[in-house]
Amino acid sequence: MGREPGVERAEQGAETAAPSRERLLDAAEELFARRGYGGVGLAEVAEVAGLGKASLFHHFPSKAQLYCAVMARVLTTLDEALVRTLAQGGSPTARLERLTDTAVDVLASNRTYPRLLIRVLVEDSELPAGLAEGKEAADALDRIGVTVVRLLQEGMDTGEFRRTSTGHLLLTVIGAVVHPLATGRFGDGVVGGSLFDPEQVARRKRAVRDVLERGIMEGATS
Repeated sequence: MGREPGVERAEQGAETAAPSRERLLDAAEELFARRGYGGVGLAEVAEVAGLGKASLFHHFPSKAQLYCAVMARVLTTLDEALVRTLAQGGSPTARLERLTDTAVDVLASNRTYPRLLIRVLVEDSELPAGLAEGKEAADALDRIGVTVVRLLQEGMDTGEFRRTSTGHLLLTVIGAVVHPLATGRFGDGVVGGSLFDPEQVARRKRAVRDVLERGIMEGATS
């Protein structure tokens, strides 16, 4: 027995909706990473995605919704990767090292992510409150922060890490992991090669570990 024509059309529409949405997110991700929220127009996003403005407004009625959806996808991807690596268990030291390694890998594999993460920390005041996409992004960012702070606190409680402000230490970890990969040609010049080359990615992981080992692990009570 065949399906009703209306059902078939609805299913075909569902199949094409997701690719269009992803194309728009991919285009917006690249543009927002390069020029920030204020420097990107919706018509340009639609053009880069190869879609009409009607398709864009169908998925994202406003630029703020599109921006927040981009950030939600970035932050959710990072959050899920960190959850997976922490699920492997181990001591606080082992988990923290895996966590920072994983974060560097995610950011190095998605070159727009570092700049977008830097931007979301300084541009969030420009966005209206009450957007579902904004809540999704904020919730993912909060989960990441809570996850890292709990791990740092556990390490301090067990004596593996020296006691210090978990909030300030979280900001230090974010700075060590995210900021260097967002520095573009300046960073490439400093290290003498693309920060996204496998060799430089490995060195970035080692540099982050060195900062943490000398900053909070050496001289701990355990």
